[in-house]
Amino acid sequence: MQVDGIAMVRLLGPQDRFLDTIEHEYPDVTVHVRGNDITLTGDPAQVEAVRRLIEELQLMLRDGRDLGEAEISTSARMLGADSTRSPSELLGQAILSSRGKSIRPKTLGQKHYVDAIDENTITFGIGPAGTGKTYLAMAKAVQALQRKEVDRIILTRPAVEAGERLGFLPGTLTEKIDPYLRPLYDALFEMMDPELVPKLLAAGTIEVAPLAYMRGRTLNSSFVVLDEAQNTTPEQMKMFLTRLGFGSRMVITGDVTQVDLPAGASGLKLVSRVLDNLDDIHFVQLTSADVVRHSLVGRIVDAYTEYDAQKQAQRYESDQAREFAARATPRSAGPRDRLPKRRPS
Repeated sequence: MQVDGIAMVRLLGPQDRFLDTIEHEYPDVTVHVRGNDITLTGDPAQVEAVRRLIEELQLMLRDGRDLGEAEISTSARMLGADSTRSPSELLGQAILSSRGKSIRPKTLGQKHYVDAIDENTITFGIGPAGTGKTYLAMAKAVQALQRKEVDRIILTRPAVEAGERLGFLPGTLTEKIDPYLRPLYDALFEMMDPELVPKLLAAGTIEVAPLAYMRGRTLNSSFVVLDEAQNTTPEQMKMFLTRLGFGSRMVITGDVTQVDLPAGASGLKLVSRVLDNLDDIHFVQLTSADVVRHSLVGRIVDAYTEYDAQKQAQRYESDQAREFAARATPRSAGPRDRLPKRRPS
């Protein structure tokens, strides 16, 4: 195969990292690069798959997209599942373009997540860290505001400590809560003109507030994003969902493996059982395959998932052993059994 010189540099990636990713996805294929020529050798079926993958990656580069390891791995999996699919088309549509950067889904799971937000009034994005749950939800919120589909954006999250205590932080209540909302502010400034964001916040067009501030309100014509929903109680989740007004959409994101509540059940765990069969509500489950941070993050997520499964299995075996031992232990003597026996007269 022949590739344009500039495209070749972008196709190989820094320190040929993308080339290593391709060879990792297709272990039976060896890729040789010399000048503008790429030679593929190995299993014929996998050679054809790599050829198709490289063609799709070139289409992405021609559209001005920046490639990453996530796009390469996702495209390889999509082509492996269905060779008639075109990753460059499925993952090509940008949600937002801001300051020379395009925000778009980078995995098939993220694509399903974005489509679900477009098609449903309430969407739940559940998955591990790094899967873009909050980032993509906020991008869709900004897009809806720019298209005048809604009048305002409301971003909220529960102010629950993850090992620290709010009372030990300096300042007023607002200043104590602000660090918990900082990730939402950071994403806003990245997606919009930094000079415009303070004006929209001051006008109330964009509101960033703790979940407690939602009680008693009806949110009409709004795009509402609830982040870190695993730290809501069942009562808080019900309160939040019933804030839904006319012309509004809601996106709830969270990771059920990172619950910081001191005690009690997570509202995010319960709501999937309560609302699973309702129309216009959709649950999207993202996995480690949708992690778009460093490739090591996906492996860390898998390692912790395996560890939690082992601990749960050990806990189940321990409970079974205790139950068996309780059944096998003879019943202790009751009061009647301890009465002295009568002597024969």
